[in-house]
Amino acid sequence: MTAVQRIDIDDPEVDMDGSERLYYSGRPFTGEVTEHLGESLVSLDSYVDGYKNGPSREWYQDGTLRSEGTLRAGLAVGEFREWHSNGVLAARQVFAENGMTLLEEHTWDEHGRPTRTWRKGA
Repeated sequence: MTAVQRIDIDDPEVDMDGSERLYYSGRPFTGEVTEHLGESLVSLDSYVDGYKNGPSREWYQDGTLRSEGTLRAGLAVGEFREWHSNGVLAARQVFAENGMTLLEEHTWDEHGRPTRTWRKGA
């Protein structure tokens, strides 16, 4: 079993082109890319051939989950969720499997009160 390569987005060997394709040492990268703010991990994304592909997560600097979802070839697919810094769910979006269409969106304020509910075709 091969270990997944993990690099930091601030590595001097990391570059990104205009289509947001990520390169490492001049080649499209496959593996995991982290970002840190000080000592805190604030993002972890999976890449395949230079494009975000797979799980994507972000955290607030205190370690509270900020967002999570899945991307395919750089496009959001399925469910994405975001949280307020106090840990309360802030938003839930559902994207079509083609990554091109938002199917539904729900948002809440910092106290968990609904602020918006939208469904395609509703």
